[in-house]
Amino acid sequence: MIHFSVTSNVRLKTHGFKPTLMTKSQKNRFSSADSAAPTPGTLTGHELEKISALIYQRAGIVLTPQKKDMVFNRLSRRLRELNLRRFDDYIALLVNNPASREWQEFINALTTNLTSFFREAYHFPTLAKHAQSRPGMYSVWCAAASTGEEPWSIAMTLETALGRSITGPRVLATDIDTDVLERAVQGVYRLADIDNLSEQQKKSWFLRGTGDQANMVKIKSELRNSVQFRQLNLIESQWDIPAPFDAIFCRNVMIYFDHNTQGKLLQRFAKMLKPGGLLFVGHSEHFQNMNSPFRLLGQSVYRLAE
Repeated sequence: MIHFSVTSNVRLKTHGFKPTLMTKSQKNRFSSADSAAPTPGTLTGHELEKISALIYQRAGIVLTPQKKDMVFNRLSRRLRELNLRRFDDYIALLVNNPASREWQEFINALTTNLTSFFREAYHFPTLAKHAQSRPGMYSVWCAAASTGEEPWSIAMTLETALGRSITGPRVLATDIDTDVLERAVQGVYRLADIDNLSEQQKKSWFLRGTGDQANMVKIKSELRNSVQFRQLNLIESQWDIPAPFDAIFCRNVMIYFDHNTQGKLLQRFAKMLKPGGLLFVGHSEHFQNMNSPFRLLGQSVYRLAE
């Protein structure tokens, strides 16, 4: 792989959000503040119910009582940074300030972002075959981009199947979590993150770090031009995105929504697809028993019904 310096040349396309990069001295000050901040008390069942209602209201995510330890661990840092001791105080801060930036921090803390390059790899040959069979400009919406591995995998698949696009980005990548989007836009990963890729894929799509960054890789600029990143909340009433698409990836997201929210999203996804479009979901997500506009094609791939 061609080499690069991670620290000298990373420019971010912010697409509506502004990333903040801390210096070492700033990080040290934050660390000192963390150590001096009060330790949050216990999370009561009543507080968990309030938090569950707030995250459902803002993001459609369902939190069960079994998630109590996760909620405590993830929100404790927010309490320490805000110098709060009680979760009720944090809840009051959110409720009394509906336009506060802290709402985004709250959402970022409670969303799960497990991903990898070419995760659920059986989807990508289906995507390539579908892309090659369609006329005109092929476009994909990746509705849960996380830290970027999935949309970059989609872009690699399309570049291999169709060649380089001369009409702009083929992939729109969105996520509710602004923190992970900042990382996705940078396109910088650990060398270990691409262990499962072939040598040809590594050579074609990545630059290797040098010196202190020798264990890092960066997405090549040619591929970076094929993906556009935006922040988007799936339960918002309006999606300001350039539909229709040939395919939508919304994998391992619907499992966090209740049955009613899933049904509404499926209906909305159908309106965002071209005739014969595909919806890719996670291996544990099934919609056969719902009044859905989609028909199962196989291996958690659904086709828009004619």
